[in-house]
Amino acid sequence: MCAPTGGDDASSAPAASTLYDRVGGSAWFTALTERFYAAVATDPVLRPLYPDDLADPQDRLCGFLIQYWGGPADYSSRRGHPRLRMRHMRFAIGLAERNAWFRHMAAAVRAGGLSPADEQAMLRYFAGTATQLTNQA
Repeated sequence: MCAPTGGDDASSAPAASTLYDRVGGSAWFTALTERFYAAVATDPVLRPLYPDDLADPQDRLCGFLIQYWGGPADYSSRRGHPRLRMRHMRFAIGLAERNAWFRHMAAAVRAGGLSPADEQAMLRYFAGTATQLTNQA
């Protein structure tokens, strides 16, 4: 779904120095976002925040995560600077939304077969980002 266009996955990388490389490239991030959005699709707190078709949000999240974790910068080439807080400001994100989002993302990460160190790094990142995007008391 969100395969990068700027070089193919980790096969061209000489060493597994980034998480993107260590997981084998874009396929892992596609699977992560598929697991996450499958949960969002049935969540009564989160589902109303998303459009009817979840394909575009999944593609954007996947592309962003590929770039953030060391893959090709196709996301920024297509959409510019991520500006996560600004892009999410139009959505009412309170503690319930933050917790539901993180619960589903954490489950998707934990199902990904990462090394303990990589799993913890991702969970720390997602916990912090979810908190940063909270904009309602």
